[in-house]
Amino acid sequence: MIRQQNEKGSVNVSANVYTDIAGTAASNCFGVKGMAARSVTDGVYHLLRKESMSKGVRVEIHDDDTISIDLHIMVDNGVNLNAVGASIISEVRYVVTKCTGTEVRAVNVYIDSMMID
Repeated sequence: MIRQQNEKGSVNVSANVYTDIAGTAASNCFGVKGMAARSVTDGVYHLLRKESMSKGVRVEIHDDDTISIDLHIMVDNGVNLNAVGASIISEVRYVVTKCTGTEVRAVNVYIDSMMID
């Protein structure tokens, strides 16, 4: 949890807030089908529904009140993976910082699967 202080008081922001914001921002990027999670039983990556999107996101809070975000995603077939990854990194960093005021140290994108229609 990160505590942000100002002259009017303080706000505590939990890791769940960062997880939800980052997952939503990433899934709204072009070429992203959704967040992915690996099944424990069969080892296959599955597309997560909106309500369980946070399972595809991991947030690490550092001692200097910065965060690192790991995103596991599924992409559409035929998209430029480098461009999609760069777009996600930029968008997630911008949206998280804008919404919470927290500095994002790193955004790591893991493309776990590609959806073929």
